[in-house]
Amino acid sequence: MTELRDFDLNLLVAFKYLMEELNVSRAAQKMFVSPSAMSHVLQRLRQQLDDPVLVKTPQGMAPTQRALDLLEPVDVVLREVEKLIQPPEAFSAETSRRRLVIATTDYIELILLPSLTETLGQLAPNIEIFIREPHRKLPERALAENPVDFMIGFDVNLTPPPHIRCETLFDDRMTSVVRRDHPTLTGNDMTFDQFMAGNHMLISRRESGTGLIDDWLEQRGMSRKIGLILPNFLSAPLIVASTDHILSLPQRLAERFVELAPLKILPTPIDLPLYKLVMSWHPLQEKDPAHAWLREQIMETCRRITQNRQTLALVSERGNVEKHRIDLG
Repeated sequence: MTELRDFDLNLLVAFKYLMEELNVSRAAQKMFVSPSAMSHVLQRLRQQLDDPVLVKTPQGMAPTQRALDLLEPVDVVLREVEKLIQPPEAFSAETSRRRLVIATTDYIELILLPSLTETLGQLAPNIEIFIREPHRKLPERALAENPVDFMIGFDVNLTPPPHIRCETLFDDRMTSVVRRDHPTLTGNDMTFDQFMAGNHMLISRRESGTGLIDDWLEQRGMSRKIGLILPNFLSAPLIVASTDHILSLPQRLAERFVELAPLKILPTPIDLPLYKLVMSWHPLQEKDPAHAWLREQIMETCRRITQNRQTLALVSERGNVEKHRIDLG
């Protein structure tokens, strides 16, 4: 009995051409080999099948009964193999029912999801977005096994290994918000002493109940007074608006909060670096057409968000310049 591991599957292709042509030379042309090489292939085929396959007759080469019996099954096998080696079908956004799973925080829910959902609603109305609670450690296994398509978060919180794909979406910086009628922070600035004297509200998923600012302070032998720790930003603007708490958070989020509640933005008087928002995915998903299309939609949405913010900042700056000119007469 011939074992599959001992059988040269390339011989099935030669068998197909030999049965089509019933001629070694013409079969050789289709295989792009010489007639002598094709004769050698036929000999190997006879050995592996333990059958003459083709027999010389006065009318030319004639297939044996075994060869005739194999003709249809071999044709089915080769067609299935041909399907397997073809590139995947082009992704159709209009008809796709793909579920997009993103492990991320409510920062992304507030900053990215409104625009992304609008875009997907127009281009891919049947795609479903599923947001999962992120873990402190990047879910590499989940990315590999595909229950999670993307992990989106700040680079200071994600430490992906080198083989994990990463793309920077945009930068953000730390700032602070307080209520507009705050009793001590009455201006549009805040000193470091005022910051340290204040009662702080913190958004943290760490078990220690600390954040990046606390890490910075601890390195310098200092700590701040924290009056409230929350796991997410959902209720934060309403709480800050009704208390004297100082909340430090990313600038883009602060700009949203002042639209939702009577708050004002104050620069955080700590020299913290810009934070990069990054999207991570497993290299196993790199060539998936649907995954590639969804990645591009996320990146394009982030580009529009950045461009719109730059435009608004430029308009605001020009408005301030014109106002200053008017004030000067």
